[in-house]
Amino acid sequence: MTFDTFIVVDWSAGKRSSPRPKKDAIWLGMVSGGQEAEPLYFRSRLDAERHLAQLIDEVVAAKRRALVTFDFPFGFPRGFARAITGSDNPIKLWEWLALRIRDDERGVNNRYTVAEELNGYFEGLGPFWGKPNEIDWPEIPYRKSGIFYEQILEKRACDMAVSASSSCFQLAFPPTVGGQVLMGLPTLFRLRQRHGVSVWPFDDWQDSNVVLGEVWPGIIEPAIQTHCAELKKSGSEAPIRDREQVRLLANALSCLKPAELSAMMLGIPVAAREEAWILGAEYKERLSELARPGQKTDLKPPPLRNDCFALPAGVDWTPVDQALAQLRARL
Repeated sequence: MTFDTFIVVDWSAGKRSSPRPKKDAIWLGMVSGGQEAEPLYFRSRLDAERHLAQLIDEVVAAKRRALVTFDFPFGFPRGFARAITGSDNPIKLWEWLALRIRDDERGVNNRYTVAEELNGYFEGLGPFWGKPNEIDWPEIPYRKSGIFYEQILEKRACDMAVSASSSCFQLAFPPTVGGQVLMGLPTLFRLRQRHGVSVWPFDDWQDSNVVLGEVWPGIIEPAIQTHCAELKKSGSEAPIRDREQVRLLANALSCLKPAELSAMMLGIPVAAREEAWILGAEYKERLSELARPGQKTDLKPPPLRNDCFALPAGVDWTPVDQALAQLRARL
């Protein structure tokens, strides 16, 4: 199991972020051809989707392989998709959401309205809960109290395997991931439609140029805490946790041996075909070990082609206007 590019995306359900990089926004970490790129900050989901679409097309055109991961659930607990779409196929639910979720350049969206509609498929309160105030969206409970997860379990098998504190039904109050799910799955549905893209573990993904997968930065929490503490001690600018965790997790994934990555992606339960699975859920210690900055790895530099004008595999020329735009944005 080999990939030459590893991407980790920290998603957000919030409105358009400020020009100055900040936490609780969208960040993208990448290692390509064994080389780490500086994490990228995106002010909106639409900005991030456009950039990801371009990256995917470049990987496919160059006949490379990329593992593109996102930090929100790719599926819901068993039975949820069938209750909404009449099918156990999670991609049908992605399509259902893509047809209803609205988002614009300012990040204004209708996720609470769609959550209300989803709650209407179930008896009693929930399963979605949590909102900005107690008055709006009356079909969404403000608190979880009184919701009984009898028709549908509150959490997936992989959530319980990693002891995740939040479920995909929690829409507000930290730590929360429900909003990211509703705003992220439509994006994944559109990216999946691009040539050469498949989804792990729902599709036949082994021969695809680009594989989309789910991750959870909490898996490498010890490494993140240690790294951010060291950055604070060094007297440098206060670290942005989201930026550092996509950097560390992308590095950890890129340092895995092919056999280790194969074990992570193939050794998953049958339930994952409907609920999805968190990559590396059973390998917390190994990924935390590899995420430590300065960790020695078995990575070898990519082979050079017999061409004095060729860059290493996985590396492309950056047009001058694009490079200048990136410099301006980062400055």
